[in-house]
Order: sequence, then C-alpha cells, then structure tokens
Amino acid sequence: MLRGSELLADEGTQNVTLQAVECVAVALVFVMGLIFGSFLNVVIARVPMGESVVHPRSRCPRCGHQLAWYENIPVLSWIALRARCSSCGLPISWRYPLIELLTGLLFLACQRRFGWSPELVSGLVLVLLLVPLSFIDLEHWILPHELTWPGIAAGVVLSATQGLDRLRDSVIGAVAGFLIFWAMEWIGEKIFKKEALGAGDKDLLALLGAFLSWKALLGIIFLSSLQGAVVGSLMLLIHGRAGPAPEPEAPEPPPATPPSPQVAPEGEPGAAPEAAGADLAQAEKGEGEEEDDWVPGPTNIPFGPWLSLAALEIMLLGPWLSEVLPVPLDLLLSGVR
Repeated sequence: MLRGSELLADEGTQNVTLQAVECVAVALVFVMGLIFGSFLNVVIARVPMGESVVHPRSRCPRCGHQLAWYENIPVLSWIALRARCSSCGLPISWRYPLIELLTGLLFLACQRRFGWSPELVSGLVLVLLLVPLSFIDLEHWILPHELTWPGIAAGVVLSATQGLDRLRDSVIGAVAGFLIFWAMEWIGEKIFKKEALGAGDKDLLALLGAFLSWKALLGIIFLSSLQGAVVGSLMLLIHGRAGPAPEPEAPEPPPATPPSPQVAPEGEPGAAPEAAGADLAQAEKGEGEEEDDWVPGPTNIPFGPWLSLAALEIMLLGPWLSEVLPVPLDLLLSGVR
C-alpha cells in the first residue's frame, strides 16, 4: 500500500514537472515571437525601399541614431524610452511594439493550435510572412515579390514534411491560387478598362495555397472579400476613403530653363532634329511614369491584409469556425486541417 502511495506521488511530481516544462516552452515561443517581431519591423521599413535588412543596425528613422542593444529589446525598450528616441527626442511610432506583440501572440496561438507537431513550423513561417506583407501593403500598397516568391517556395518545401499527399495539395494550391487571381485580374481589366486587382495579390494567394493547400482557397477568398467589403464600406462612410490615404507626394523641383534653340546654317545638320528627338523621348518617359504612378482612389482598399487575416482565421480558428457556422459556410472551410 505504501508503494502504491509512493508511485502516485511520483506520478504527481512528474506531471507537475512536465506541466512546468510545458509552460516554460510555451513562454519561450511567445518571447521568440517578440524577438522575430522586432526583426519584422526592420523588414517592413526597409524592403519597400530596396534596402538590406541585415546592415546597418537598427536606427532611428528621423535622426539616424543607431540603437544600442538595450534600446532594441522588444516592447520593453519602447516603454523604458517613453516612446521617444534617446538621441533626437522625437516620438517612436506605436507600430513597433504593436508588431512585436502581434507576432508574439500569433506565435503563441500557433503553438496552442498545432502543439509541437511539424505543422507548428509551417504555421510560424506563415506568420513571419503575413505580418510584414500586411503592414507593407497597408502603407505602400504593394506586396513585394522579395517576400511572396520565397514564401511560395517555403510553403511547398515545408509541406513535404507532412507527406506526399500534403505536398501534392500544396503544389495544386500554389498554382490554383495564382491562376484564380490572374483570371480575375484579366477579366477585371477587360470590363473596367483599368487595373482591377493589385499585381501582388495573385502571388500572395499562391503563397497561401502553398501553405494551406488548395482546399482552403475558397474560404480565404470568401472571408477576405466579406470582411474587406464590410470594413471598407464603413471606412468610406466615416472617413470618405475605404482604404488608407496614399503617402503625400514630394514636391517636384522647378523645371530648368530650356536652352535657346540653335539655328543651323541651311544645308547643314542642325540641333532641331536632336531637340525633337529629346522631346519625344521625354514624352515617352512621361507616359511610362504616368502608367506606373498609380494613385489609390477613395474606393480602393489594399487587399493583402484581408487575405492574410482570412488565412490566419482559417489556420488558427478553422475547427471552431466549421463547428459554429451553418452547413453552406462550413463547406467553404472543409479544407481546414
């Protein structure tokens, strides 16, 4: 009888130890998310500008002050510095701790969703891609292929760790995601005679198809369209714009004084043909710049964040959503793992 009590005590001690280890491991996942979130702030700031994300060190965007290690601790440094640069004293945006906390919480949610299975790695990598893509699209209205293209490859490679069936579904998802939005983009341009979807949206949907398989694509499109339409309509009513306002354009420098035309002697090659050629080249350049210099209108919304939100909802809340939603909507989420 004594031995039985000792065995029960030992089992209880082991359970307590395992629970303590589990809590520490989960806490480390959250801390790792905070650290990666700090790096994602650099990605969001530098990738649209075509700058390196590894050199130089993190710095104040106003005065260029390079941050010491103790000024770069996620969330805590922002609080300790009272949201101001230690060098110039100008405010530090709340976006920095927000992204760090968001990434940490999403890392924690992935761990609670997948446990310590191989799917956890896939979920964490997807978070590391969707967070910067969403904030870059919100600010710059672009989805850089420096993130989407490697992300598609990462989704396919990571799916291989979950079996051949999963790898097949991932490849189909990437191809189908790209083709669906490419077809919508082509049809929209034919109907509206202008760009109807962002060029990067089809790359993002291909990325989501690679990570979540083709079975989740219909649910992602449905949820992103529904949520984007509802919030965009409310923003349009309240603020007069469905999406964020574009960045103000920098003032153009005053035009240089054109040189006086040179009259060439009759019968000799003159400067007039050259000037005409230069004017023609300048006109062609101006037309090209006008094509590339797209400005979002009041009814436009960046669709990348809504695609990302829908994908995270399906990945993290899929089983719960499939239980609470009615049957027609449940069919949209039938591909959830």
